[in-house]
Amino acid sequence: MLPAGFGPSASLADVMTSCLTAITGGVPTLSLPRVSRAVVVLADGLGAQALRSRSGHARFLAPRLTKSSTIVSGSPTTTAAALATLCTGRMPGEHGIVGYRAYDPATDSTFNHLSGWAGSPDPVLWQRCETIFEQTARRGIPSYAVGPERYRTSSYTRAVLRGADYVGAADMLRRVEMVRELFDQGGSRLVYLYVPELDVAAHAHGSESDAWLIALEEFDAAMSALARSLRTDEGALITADHGVVDVPARAHVLYDTVPELVDGVRHVAGDPRMLQLHLTPDATAADEQRLATAWRETEGHRSWVATRAEAIEAGWFGPRVDEAVAPRIGNVLVAARARIAYYDSTPEGAKARRMIGQHGSLTPEEQRVPLIRLGAFE
Repeated sequence: MLPAGFGPSASLADVMTSCLTAITGGVPTLSLPRVSRAVVVLADGLGAQALRSRSGHARFLAPRLTKSSTIVSGSPTTTAAALATLCTGRMPGEHGIVGYRAYDPATDSTFNHLSGWAGSPDPVLWQRCETIFEQTARRGIPSYAVGPERYRTSSYTRAVLRGADYVGAADMLRRVEMVRELFDQGGSRLVYLYVPELDVAAHAHGSESDAWLIALEEFDAAMSALARSLRTDEGALITADHGVVDVPARAHVLYDTVPELVDGVRHVAGDPRMLQLHLTPDATAADEQRLATAWRETEGHRSWVATRAEAIEAGWFGPRVDEAVAPRIGNVLVAARARIAYYDSTPEGAKARRMIGQHGSLTPEEQRVPLIRLGAFE
């Protein structure tokens, strides 16, 4: 049995859309009260399980984490796909960002969504859905994206944050202060606040490291300050794009050392915990099944293996996958169940293999994220 990518309960696709509805009127999916101003705080890498198990380092946030304040991020549990889901209210099968590393059928090549994407393919066309910020603009409501200055001009920012005015600052607490300054301008406003510090610490040192705990304590203090600043007609939602599992180097699986696992594979996309294997353009359905069988026989005891059709049927990319998006998905997908990560053995991959904190797959540690309400939403 393959796990579902999106369940019947709320997901990241409901968060920003509900905030917009709370501002404009109507019945939000998340049943939020009417407000004048709302902010969505996205703490990159803050899984619900990690927050719960490290509650002593998050004395403001942890008591607010309950079963009802936990949602599913979606699938794949990778920043590129998850933030696009949050900022469009649509799932990867529609918005088209289906993994960290992407396959572009038009050029028969791969590229990294978060680094090295230099305008080709066109971000406005590659991410296929209208953003929530474009919707607010049509309604005459100002919207803002607050994050590190270094992300202002990236192709990924153009793809998923278009329609928002970008406001940059390096310091976490300064970004929180900017939310208050934007709200103080009056009128209806929607703000997205991005906090990457936890994810950065997890990748470099692991989610069980002192560095990650320090980042968590700083974030907890910043959210306490945000809560104190909110007025009666202002609400905040705190969520995350995914959780993190720590994978030591000894648990790396060098898949290209097994010839059967790369036979016919032209490109490898996705994430180390959610490989997407693309075959040559002339590959047949039999070739696809042969590769999937090889992976199941070798790795099926610790990973879910699915063909493209099986992954789509299981809803790994949402209940709907548009015809234009399907070729971006690998012919065969390998999603880790155990605490492992898949890499190739080339020298070029050595730098990537230094990463400790990992995500991308369908385990509860990666999929379950907080949805904590503050201010008028609490």
